[in-house]
Amino acid sequence: MRLDGATALVSGGASGLGAATARLLVERGARVAIVDRDGARAEALAAELGDAALGLRADVTSAEEVAAAVEQAMAGLGGPLRLAVSCAGIGWAEKVVGRDGPAQIAPFETVVRVNLIGTFNVLRLGAAAIAAGEPDDGGERGAVVMTASIAAFDGQMGQTAYSASKGGVVALTLPAARDLARSGIRVCTIAPGTFDTPLLAALPEPAREALGRQVPFPPRLGAPEEYAALACHIAENEMLNGETIRLDGALRMPPR
Repeated sequence: MRLDGATALVSGGASGLGAATARLLVERGARVAIVDRDGARAEALAAELGDAALGLRADVTSAEEVAAAVEQAMAGLGGPLRLAVSCAGIGWAEKVVGRDGPAQIAPFETVVRVNLIGTFNVLRLGAAAIAAGEPDDGGERGAVVMTASIAAFDGQMGQTAYSASKGGVVALTLPAARDLARSGIRVCTIAPGTFDTPLLAALPEPAREALGRQVPFPPRLGAPEEYAALACHIAENEMLNGETIRLDGALRMPPR
């Protein structure tokens, strides 16, 4: 896929991995709808990026809000949607059975709803819009990039909700790619390791440095720009399809 001139949508696009992806897509010549629950922040980033960007508020768990965002993206930026990148997500830490008894069910449901169902919501509505466009000379209409985590494979103590939700995204990848193949739409997932995102920004600097040193190489936290570079490469590389790619510096998480 040629990113230059393409219309893209990035959910969770106002901060972290999503913001870095939106920035790089604009640099590559794409027009980008930055979709986030924090509409003001999405609009601020869009204003910074100029006429090639549009800030929209939507909760990824809402079918109506995501559908409206997809429509607004195409109307406001022009042209059919070619790329959807899902970066919206939340975390929660709680053991299955702790000192106060069994884990709470409500936070588990919320994490799965945002991370898995929200990702599927963007996938299904984004893919439907992409499928309505004309294919290029190779028969491709576009691509969807989803975000999992190495916690899908190496979940630590207390990560049952997060790992289950991200494991669902990994399991979703191949059947979604097979479903959408006849429409010329590719689907891949990125599974980041420990990245320097707002989720880790609240940690003290010594703790952040200690997390970075656990990575075999490079021994540091991943940069959101590195995620963005891979998301753009997936969009541009037609043979990447149905695959989950770990982006973790060879890190394998210990039990705790």
